[in-house]
Amino acid sequence: MRRLRLRRTWMGAAIASAVLATAGISGFLVRAVREPSALEKELEGLPLRRQLKAPSHFTWSLVDNRSYQIATNDTSHEATEATDAREQTGRGCPVGMVRARGNYKLDASGRASSTGVEDLQNTTCTSWISRDFPARCASFDPVKWRAASAKLATAPVDVCIDRFEYPNVAGAYPVIMVTYFEAQATCKASGKRLCTETEWTFACEGEEATPYPYGYDRNPAACVVDAPVRPVSEGLLTPRGTTAAHDEVDRLWQGEKSGARPACRSPFGVYDMTGNVDEWTRSVRDGERPSIMKGGYWGPVRARCRPSTRAHGEEFVDYQQGFRCCADAPKSAPDAGEGADAQERPAALDASAVEGDGGDLALRSDASVLVGHENEVDVLLDDDDDEAKANGEAAAAAALGRRNACGVGRVLGR
Repeated sequence: MRRLRLRRTWMGAAIASAVLATAGISGFLVRAVREPSALEKELEGLPLRRQLKAPSHFTWSLVDNRSYQIATNDTSHEATEATDAREQTGRGCPVGMVRARGNYKLDASGRASSTGVEDLQNTTCTSWISRDFPARCASFDPVKWRAASAKLATAPVDVCIDRFEYPNVAGAYPVIMVTYFEAQATCKASGKRLCTETEWTFACEGEEATPYPYGYDRNPAACVVDAPVRPVSEGLLTPRGTTAAHDEVDRLWQGEKSGARPACRSPFGVYDMTGNVDEWTRSVRDGERPSIMKGGYWGPVRARCRPSTRAHGEEFVDYQQGFRCCADAPKSAPDAGEGADAQERPAALDASAVEGDGGDLALRSDASVLVGHENEVDVLLDDDDDEAKANGEAAAAAALGRRNACGVGRVLGR
């Protein structure tokens, strides 16, 4: 018999008794006899969910007994096939995916590094919200950026990418609290894979490498960004699936449904790439752990196409973190809508063959230095500045005593 711990802070004695009477059922299982909504039918066949029902802001589903998603009975969403037909951005990609094809800007050294291009972009910022890390720029000068980036080398990219954050359904909420390995396995199970950071970045910024997916001026109305920070009680988030984790996720959540902001759309037609939730991608740098987060979340962070967070291990989970999937683009010739020069472009960039970028420091995995949640700290690391990053990591190590190989201890500032 499973013991269910209840917190009196949110559940009265009478309700607690009712829940205990049904504790033999896996968690807070909510059943209703009714016709499934259109959205539920769309989600049918995705990983097993059970609902966590509590007097809270949202009704949450627990996905595979570990990850979280807000349950919804919204019947007004658009079917994926209908979205494909309306958007016309698939260009031969599988259902629900967008084709991102073109030339990706490399840094001044000819590497597929996001940091060098991000630094160059910063020189064209005309209005800073904050220069302190994580720095936020209100407006970039497009003329200066085009001039500054004109001589950068490029590499071709051709990839299919999910239009929305997983589960890639318009009107559904993204799945959060997912490890890198879980995201990787979920994509593989659906015949896809995690995006490389280069593929993700290109799908966000397009060939012009705009700072934001929608252009040069930061717009909190376009994407879900710049919400106020809510202090996090890290120790409550794990183990996942507990009442404490549910309550903390529910308290912290400020994200929105996929596609809720039509203006949060990249040049290729990919939605919600900056803000809402962080997204796992795979590193293209040699000798570095693969787990890279892109896009930022709803808080006051950089939330641009180029920045990345590289300090978390593959087992790291957090309340504002999800993913989307990619797939190899079809080998067939592009359609006429891609431009007359499209067929003349060389083969797409193979991320596995990209030259490593040893100039950026990353926290290394070391299974001998695990720490518990009671010793966690928040660490701000700027991956724009190696010296500042080294100092930040040293401070983190001193504060923790030991560094968690799984990325426990949050690094803010996507």
